[in-house]
Amino acid sequence: MSGTGGPSLIDSLFQRTLDDLIKGIRLHIPGASQSTFISKSLDEIRREIKSTDLQTKSIALQKLTYLHSLHHIDMSWAAFHAVELTSSSSFIHKKTGYLAASLSFRSSIDVLLLLTNQLRKDLGSNNQHEVSLALECLSVICTPDFARDLTPDIFTLLTSSKSFIKKKAIACLLMVFSQYPDAVRVCFKRLVENLESAGDNNAQVLAATVGVFCELATKEPRSYLPLAPEFYRILVESRNNWVLIKVLKIFAQLGKLEPRLAKKVVEPICDHMKRSEAKSLVFECVRTVVSSFYEYEFAVKLAVEKIREFLMDSDLNLRYLGLQGLLLVAPHHLWAVLENKEVVIKSLSDVDRNIKLEALRLVMSMVSDDNVVEICRVLIGYALKSDPEFCNEILRSMLSTCSRNVYEIIIDFDWYVSLLGEMARIPHCQNGEEIEFQLIDIGMRVKDVRPELVRVGRDLLIDPALLGNPFIHRILSAAAWVSGEYIQFSRNPFEIMEALLQPRTNLLPPSIRSVYIHSTFKVLSFCLHSFLLPEEGVNSSLIKVDDIEPGFTYSESEQEFTENDHATSYSSMHKGDTFTQESIVNVLTLVITSLTPLTESHDVEIQERVRNVLGLAQLAQEEICSHHDQKEKMVDKVDLKTSTIVRLINEAFSEDLGPIPFNAQERVPIPNGLVLEDNLSNLDSICADVQLPINESFSLIKPTFLPTDGDSTSNQQNEEDSEVSAAESTSLLAEHRKRHGLFYLPSDTNKKASSSFPPANDPKQGDNDVEDLVKLTEESLVLKRKPNLSRPRPVVVKLDEGDRLPITVKKTDENDDLISGAVRDVLLGNEATSHSNNPSGRRKGKSHSKDKVENSETSSSSKRRSKHRSHGKNVEEKDENSEKSKQKSGGRHKSRRRADGHIDVAVQKPVIPDFLL
Repeated sequence: MSGTGGPSLIDSLFQRTLDDLIKGIRLHIPGASQSTFISKSLDEIRREIKSTDLQTKSIALQKLTYLHSLHHIDMSWAAFHAVELTSSSSFIHKKTGYLAASLSFRSSIDVLLLLTNQLRKDLGSNNQHEVSLALECLSVICTPDFARDLTPDIFTLLTSSKSFIKKKAIACLLMVFSQYPDAVRVCFKRLVENLESAGDNNAQVLAATVGVFCELATKEPRSYLPLAPEFYRILVESRNNWVLIKVLKIFAQLGKLEPRLAKKVVEPICDHMKRSEAKSLVFECVRTVVSSFYEYEFAVKLAVEKIREFLMDSDLNLRYLGLQGLLLVAPHHLWAVLENKEVVIKSLSDVDRNIKLEALRLVMSMVSDDNVVEICRVLIGYALKSDPEFCNEILRSMLSTCSRNVYEIIIDFDWYVSLLGEMARIPHCQNGEEIEFQLIDIGMRVKDVRPELVRVGRDLLIDPALLGNPFIHRILSAAAWVSGEYIQFSRNPFEIMEALLQPRTNLLPPSIRSVYIHSTFKVLSFCLHSFLLPEEGVNSSLIKVDDIEPGFTYSESEQEFTENDHATSYSSMHKGDTFTQESIVNVLTLVITSLTPLTESHDVEIQERVRNVLGLAQLAQEEICSHHDQKEKMVDKVDLKTSTIVRLINEAFSEDLGPIPFNAQERVPIPNGLVLEDNLSNLDSICADVQLPINESFSLIKPTFLPTDGDSTSNQQNEEDSEVSAAESTSLLAEHRKRHGLFYLPSDTNKKASSSFPPANDPKQGDNDVEDLVKLTEESLVLKRKPNLSRPRPVVVKLDEGDRLPITVKKTDENDDLISGAVRDVLLGNEATSHSNNPSGRRKGKSHSKDKVENSETSSSSKRRSKHRSHGKNVEEKDENSEKSKQKSGGRHKSRRRADGHIDVAVQKPVIPDFLL
């Protein structure tokens, strides 16, 4: 026995059972010990499952199925053994085999075809439990071949006198229809008959039938409109809550297609809402009314009353359902939300996260251009006092709602840009990527808001405390880009230059710092152009104090900074004499001093951009300083070599950047002969030995590996260098604190911080903050007239195409279309027309299935035989020599005989008859 690999007699006698396996796994600690035990158990299973004794094989398959279910052990290699057990005469062994097959079989398994005959045999068994096993397994592993071959057997079971079998056969039809749509033409009439004949005396069959129709109607509801009278009868007569819930789901789909249906359905639904004590049924009635029958005021008012009861319940689940119902009714009846606004507001502070999210969605659904400012102000207050997760959920919802359809609800873009800057300063903000995108996108689309953008960018850049927060590095990148791109709107370009070059920028990742350096290049070229070529009118684009619009103001901090800064600071210069020779020389010195150490950076982006800036700065410094040393008047500034270069650079930066469609790359034609995927198949093998660095940008240095013992000297040297650089950073930071002391937190801990952004969840805040927020929210949610704006809405650039990410539309499954078409043909009596349009191969296979169905029909009761006598005559039509029987079939089979020939008359589109009135 050992030579054949099978278990010995002793092994079979002392075989460990499934209970022993479970106890053994629980005795071993999860990890290496448990994995070792499972591996040994698998080896035992592989030996035991080869046994000729079905009891030994069954126990082995039980253990393997358990390991597959809980520990995801592959059991595809045991597929044949599962098929072998299904053919056993023992019910226990058969059950084990079917369970293993339903859990592990896939359509790609080769032994799947071996199960067809066994399924057919068990479907025709006299033991209802064996039939049940076969139906349950088929509903899980059904394939097109299974569905085609076993449709006649399932058709027979639909008329079974045993409800236990009939309900499972009906439930199995859903999977059979999805895999083989032609089965609809065979079994759908029987399915409808079960819907008509089943009542509360056979509740299980009715529940299974309605469940199948509910799933089918979800995919294509229009095909099931002719069955509306039957669904209405069940809605009125049935007392089974779960059946009623399924019928309500069907009517919710049908009501959107047929307005006349609502007149009959609304009153029974309202009766169920009034009478039923089952919360599940009441909520389904509410959802049906508010989603499909919202034109009927009396029904909507009753639904809102039930929603109110849900909201006031102490059960968190019911309160969540109440908010969901309110969210459904809000688009058509906003008054319902206003009546329950207090509950919605308090739900934003609920302990349950799901309730808070539903309340947030409800608030955001009411945002319009009239109340967006008030609601956002309230939500910012809640964000400051919420936990980090919900805080970011609030910010994400605000960003998504305000940017919807290219900022269609935003009237005052200056306010919205300042709101984005305020979001960036919230301690828990982790939406830097979206805020970055919107800051840049608004700058490119709305020209009138660019001065405010530069002001907000300046406030973010000048604050060194923000540089240590990695979550807002992307926002700082946008602020740097905006400040450099629209520097002509800056009140003090030298102040922005200092902010871009402050010492703490070494905390930024290379990709963000490269944007800082490129913005430095833009600011420097603008300053040089304004100084060397003032007659070209660039300086006139600066915002003078006298030219500021009445509605455009600067922050108090900016005004205080201009007044209090000392004389040596560049920001102390007034607008009239900003671009003097001394100020330009000082700027050039600052740029060269700050960027020269970065020429040895390991990052390519930083190194390249630094060299570009230094090239321009050094050239300008040489020429300007030489004239300054010679004490010559700068009357010939236009003739300098620097002037020519600066003019060219300014022309390159002068053109406005606009929004680009998301599908712009798709429009680029592929050059002839270019294969985009060429040489990519062997890329893994080529780069197998290459370890990429962790940096975000490309780097010139070699990948970093773990240090060895021989590298200790170099490590010590690196530590000394880091200490020196840390000392330099500390001194630079102290100097920067002297210059920009206003933007640093006070060193005295007892002194109150002068920040307008309180820390989140600060217990020292006022006790009445929640009440104030509630009062403010109530005022914000009240509908107001649109105020008269002092300024009109600025022009927002919109693209004709590609302004938003393309929405992937879910394609309708081809099988769903085939099922719907077959259902319409069966209900309207157009089977012959549909048969003539099918391919010959499919029609042949279907005729073969129908022959089997008619043979099984012969053995049915006389009542069924008389009701379906046309099917019995169809068997005789298949005989080529029975010409007389064809003639006797008469008018009932004219359409079928025409289907076999060529149809010259165009087939008209079937019209669904009016079954609703």
